[in-house]
This record gives sequence, C-alpha cells and structure tokens, in this order.
Amino acid sequence: MSVGAEVAAGVGSGAGAAVAADEAFARDWQGWQDRRLAAAGAPHGPASLTLTFWFADDTPQSVPGLPGQWAAEGERLVATGFAPGEVRFADGADATAPLVLDATTGDVHAGERILRRFERDGVPALRIFDPAAEGRTSLRGIAAFDPDPAWRLEARFEPDPRARTIELADGYQKETETSGSIVFTRDGVERRLTGTLRPDGISVVFGDTTNGDESYGFRFLTVGLPDADGATVIDFNRAFLPPCAFSDQFVCPLPTPENRLPVAIRAGERLTVRE
Repeated sequence: MSVGAEVAAGVGSGAGAAVAADEAFARDWQGWQDRRLAAAGAPHGPASLTLTFWFADDTPQSVPGLPGQWAAEGERLVATGFAPGEVRFADGADATAPLVLDATTGDVHAGERILRRFERDGVPALRIFDPAAEGRTSLRGIAAFDPDPAWRLEARFEPDPRARTIELADGYQKETETSGSIVFTRDGVERRLTGTLRPDGISVVFGDTTNGDESYGFRFLTVGLPDADGATVIDFNRAFLPPCAFSDQFVCPLPTPENRLPVAIRAGERLTVRE
C-alpha cells in the first residue's frame, strides 16, 4: 500500500469511528428519552397528578372527588367517613376509618386513583394521581433538541455549602441547602451553575434564553458526581422537564438568579407535546 493510500485509509477509519461514536451517542440518548416519556405518562406518573390539596388547619373537610372527610393532625392526614372498599392500601386490603397517613404509610388507593401524602415545612397536603387525567391522556411526547455531543462538556465541582432561599412554582419561598458550583466553559466563556449533591449526582435547576419560546420556563439536570479532584461532566443533552411541565399541581423549585444563564442552551428536552 502506498503512503497516500495508508493516509487515506487512516482518515477513513477515523471518520468511521467518529460516525459510529455519534450514532451510539444518539442511540443512548434516544433510549433515555423513551424511558423519560414512559415514566412521565405512566398510569400514576407526573402527568396524572390532578390535585395537590393543602390543609391549613385540623378542620375536617371534603376533598374534591374523594369519599369521606379529611383533616390535618400536625404533619399527618386523617380520613374519616368513607365506606368499606372506598379506600384501600397498596396490597389491596381495605382501609378502615379513621385512616392515618403519615411518613410511614405509603400510598393508598381510591378506585384507580393513588392518594399520596405530601408535606412542606410541616404543612401536609394530599396529592391525587388519576390515570384518567386529561394531562396524561393527552400527552403524546416530549419535544427535544437533537442530541449533540458538543453539549457534553468537561466541568469541575467547587464545594460551597450554604443555605439559600429558593422560590417554588406557587410563589412559596423555602430555605434549601445547596452544595456548590459546577464550573464549565462553552465558546470560550466560563460559566457556573449552583447545584445540590444527591446520592445519584448533582441536582441542578437552570434557565436559559430559550425558555418561554423554544423550551419550558426552566429545566432540571443531574450532573455526575465529581471525582476526588472535583472533575465531572455536564451533559446538557440530558436536561429534562420538571414535573410541573406535566401538571401545574406540582410545586417545583425555580432557578436561583445565578442559574439563569444569559445564553441559549439548545440541548435536552424542550416542551411537552399534547393532543
């Protein structure tokens, strides 16, 4: 083989490897997207949430669409006045009144609906997940930007644990502990995102200039845990819609001011697609 042929073969081989890598990247991303849609549209997934009902005091009251009366006792919920068979536990056993829902009870069922206790700063709420919810039955997909390896960036984590006041989607403000900053460079500009260390990664809530037009008002992202030197990778292709994109009954955290990036992040999930 001539030198020229060897060079050509080498170039072709390198180009082929790059194409194969891009195809594998796209397949992996598509698998993630398929799992995301399946989870969002599951019978009791985020798109099925029809109500988050807050209890301001211990006065028994009716919850729309549910049997009996419901009241708060501290952080617990107590249900009374329902007939046998109207409420049951996850194993199928009938619940009897008074039914107490606390941090150990788990979900209960009313017909096909799941009832789940939710608590925020000591104030309990009852959430209803209904497979027949319009938000679920009308969900057809999740629109996303095309996967692009260029949005998978080397990054470093700089610890800086501190308490911050985070605003939630319903206007409520909550004190939350954040862990530090993820630092990355894109187009020659260094940028930072505040995140919180979780067992499975660094949780980030961020906004960018695509929000409100090309994408939802903000998005979530989980960044891989850093190594001993703080190195990690931030892959914006895995930016995903918060639960409140599927139901306005969620109270998602909004991005902190420093997490509103002044650039367009055209990667990851964009919007829900509905019938």
